[in-house]
Amino acid sequence: MKKITFLLPLLLLLSCYDAERNCKDFKTGKFKFEYEVDGIQKTTVFERNDSIEIETFEGKIDTASIRWVNDCEYVLLKLHPKNMAEEKAIGMKILTTTKNSYIFEFGMVGSDAKQRGTVTKIAD
Repeated sequence: MKKITFLLPLLLLLSCYDAERNCKDFKTGKFKFEYEVDGIQKTTVFERNDSIEIETFEGKIDTASIRWVNDCEYVLLKLHPKNMAEEKAIGMKILTTTKNSYIFEFGMVGSDAKQRGTVTKIAD
């Protein structure tokens, strides 16, 4: 019974913890997104200002417009889609931030399927 009495306040404190989100620090700048596909490390570098994101991946450059929903959520829409899948908007949500990185969730707007990743800020 003493253990339960001790654990209850601890659980209450942990449930009140709110992840740090300084999203405004990541609205503009140059960023790097690293991920793995079939055991191969891939890197995308992108530069973002308030309304445009320019992405470089494997030597190819792509541009998307940005519409900020709030400080931590935005919608990307490719400006020059090459197929129907690229015509769909992508919803992005910053979940937590650190000094120079953030964890985000993304997926097609209207879809329940979401993925997560980590982005590192490499320049202002």
